[in-house]
Amino acid sequence: MTQTKSYTMAIVLITSLFFFWGFIHNLDPILIPHLRNAFSLTTLQASLVDSAVFIAYFLLAIPAGMIIKKYGYKAGILIGLLIFAIGCFLFVPAANTISYPFFLAALFIVACGLTILETAANPYMTVLGDPKKATQRLNFAQSFNGLAAFIAPIIGGKYILTEEPLSADQIADLSEQARTAYIQAETAAVKAPYVILGVIILLVAVLFYFTRLPDIKDKDEKPQGGFFHAWKHKNVKWAVIAQFFYVGAQVCVLSFLVLYATDIAGISNKDAGWYAGAAGFAFMIGRFIGTFFMQYIKPSKLLLIYAVIASALTIYVMFGSGVNTLYALIGIAFFMSIMFPTIFATGVEGIGSDTKSASSLIVMAIVGGAIIPPILGLIADKTGNLQFGYAIVLLCFIVVAIFAINTKNIAVEKTETLH
Repeated sequence: MTQTKSYTMAIVLITSLFFFWGFIHNLDPILIPHLRNAFSLTTLQASLVDSAVFIAYFLLAIPAGMIIKKYGYKAGILIGLLIFAIGCFLFVPAANTISYPFFLAALFIVACGLTILETAANPYMTVLGDPKKATQRLNFAQSFNGLAAFIAPIIGGKYILTEEPLSADQIADLSEQARTAYIQAETAAVKAPYVILGVIILLVAVLFYFTRLPDIKDKDEKPQGGFFHAWKHKNVKWAVIAQFFYVGAQVCVLSFLVLYATDIAGISNKDAGWYAGAAGFAFMIGRFIGTFFMQYIKPSKLLLIYAVIASALTIYVMFGSGVNTLYALIGIAFFMSIMFPTIFATGVEGIGSDTKSASSLIVMAIVGGAIIPPILGLIADKTGNLQFGYAIVLLCFIVVAIFAINTKNIAVEKTETLH
């Protein structure tokens, strides 16, 4: 009974983290068009918002894994939360100085905190309970990431996006003083949401500090080799590759959705925020439904089915027209919903003491979110058509389908719990 209660409290607290980092990530689709308008950026320049966030995963994943291996999951979570909060508060000086590079720096700091949180929380969730249900458990926790994907764009659209933003030409025609005042007003709109979020994260850190979490130990506690020993496992190698391309696809679909809605589907800037929220809702529902289906369908098989459908919808997004293409994007959000947790859980399945190291390697692969979106932006700028950029998204889903095929026979290895 004590163990069950310990697991329940730990699962509730860790699940809250999935919501918070999902919320901050899903403000990016609002931040990208907002900053593009405020600073008169190209699509490629605006995509650097995602690059600033996801490059942190590449740089911090291994240090995060080392911290967790040495000090444990709880210490990693506390460090991640504190850095997360500091990054949120840096949005105030970024707005006050009217500096796009400062915004990118603040986002990078936020992402450093998220990297440590994800490196700790994802594997921790897989070992909190029956190993055979690890994929279902992680998908359930990630469903609250999907809830954040639904809520964040709506809140961000309401409090950050401008009703009728000026075009780049209109901004250029303003006097220097008027232009500075306009940009100052636009950038100031982001301060309150991020400050409030920073305060909430600090409160969550205090809660974690005073809560005792179960200490999970692997059955084989002695390390078998160095940090990169985990790379010898087939499922780890494939998970790193698949996660790189999947995260790139997810960021492209969700972060460019507002731009797609306004540029391709002809939706107003304000209304586009609601469509972004609809994509987040589809993402959330997809994870809950996917978790249910995994009781009857093997996760790798369900992943393959979802990847094939997402690929077909992406082709329509590339060559279709009108608002129906926007609905197809929302459909993609539904079918890509289970991909991250399923790839992650499959990647760390059955590898014992290499789990923490593998977690770092898979989290490092999230750098795909920094590399793939600028490619989409570059294709869009070069061709003059945002739709053609989604060819890179199609490639990503094909890689995920190959991953599902190549890891369909991964076995589960049980771990022991020590208190």
